[in-house]
Amino acid sequence: MTTLHGTTGDPSGIATPARRGPEVDAVVLGAMDEEVRPFSRRATDAGPLRQRGRARGQVVTIGGARVLLVRSGIGLVNAAAALVAALSESHPRAVISTGSAGGLAATIEVGDIVVGDSYTYAGADATAFDYVRGQVPGMPVGYDADPDLLAAAARATAPAGMVRTGQMVSGDSFITDVNVAEVREAFPDALSTDMETTALAQVSYSYELPFLSVRGISDLCGPEAGQDFHLGVDEAAERAAAVVLAVLGA
Repeated sequence: MTTLHGTTGDPSGIATPARRGPEVDAVVLGAMDEEVRPFSRRATDAGPLRQRGRARGQVVTIGGARVLLVRSGIGLVNAAAALVAALSESHPRAVISTGSAGGLAATIEVGDIVVGDSYTYAGADATAFDYVRGQVPGMPVGYDADPDLLAAAARATAPAGMVRTGQMVSGDSFITDVNVAEVREAFPDALSTDMETTALAQVSYSYELPFLSVRGISDLCGPEAGQDFHLGVDEAAERAAAVVLAVLGA
C-alpha cells in the first residue's frame, strides 16, 4: 500500500508515497455485515474493530491468511472511500471484493458464483465525446482481474452453485426488469451487476494492486418466466466466501 506520509526531499514539495501499517495478504471488502460475516466467523484471531467514516474494519487471521476485513457500506462512493481508508492503514498484497450480486446474463442462475475477469461501470456514458460506454473519461475502458488471483479462483471448489467467470458491471442504480434490457444491450457479455466492484477495481488500479471480485448471485435482474426466486444475501455471500477463502489459501 502507498499513502501520502511525510516528504522525502522532493523539490516539488509534494509528499512521496510511503509504506506504513501492517502487511496483510489481502483487503477483503463486503458492502454489508452479511457479506463479511462468513470471514469473521472463521477467524481464529481478530484485532480491534476500527471505524473509518461509514466503513468498519479489523485485521483477522483465517487459516494461514492475514486479512484486513472491511464492511464498506453499499454503493460506489462508500466502497471507494472504504478501500482508500484501508490502504492508508495497511499494506496488502491484493484486494478482493466479495458478497452478493444480481444475475444479469440470461444463462445465470440464482445460487451461481460469478468470478469477475473484467469490470466496468453500468452507468458511465461519455460516448458523446468518443469514449466507450462504461468508460470514465481519462481512465481505462475497463479494469481486468489479476491473472494469478483469477487462476486461483478457477482452481477453487465451491460447495454449492456453479462458478462462472466473466464480466461484471457496477452502478448506483438497481437493475430490474424495467431497465435490464438497456444494460444487457450495452454490456452483452456481462454476467452480473452490483454496486461496489468497479469502484474497488478502479482504486486498486490506481494503487497498482492486484484485484479480484467474487460474488454469489442472490437474485436475477430480469428473470424469465418461472425463474424468479431469491437466495438470501447471507447464503449468497457464504458461497462467494468459499471461493475467496480458497484463493487466499485459508
